Amino acid sequence: MMFEEFVQVFIIGLLIFLPVSLIYKKAGFHPAWAALVFLPGFGLLVVFMHLALMPWPNLRDKTEHLP
Repeated sequence: MMFEEFVQVFIIGLLIFLPVSLIYKKAGFHPAWAALVFLPGFGLLVVFMHLALMPWPNLRDKTEHLP
């Protein structure tokens, strides 16, 4: 019974992991940061806080060329 619940949690985690890894990639971060969603309890909160509070590398490139 516990194995079935683990599989369900893993599948749901993958459904969250894939879009979050794409967001990290487009933001200019390494997509492996998306593995934080697998932290039990507060992993998704850590991902959102990281994305909200860190300066995005791809935005720095665009603002450096402005006069």
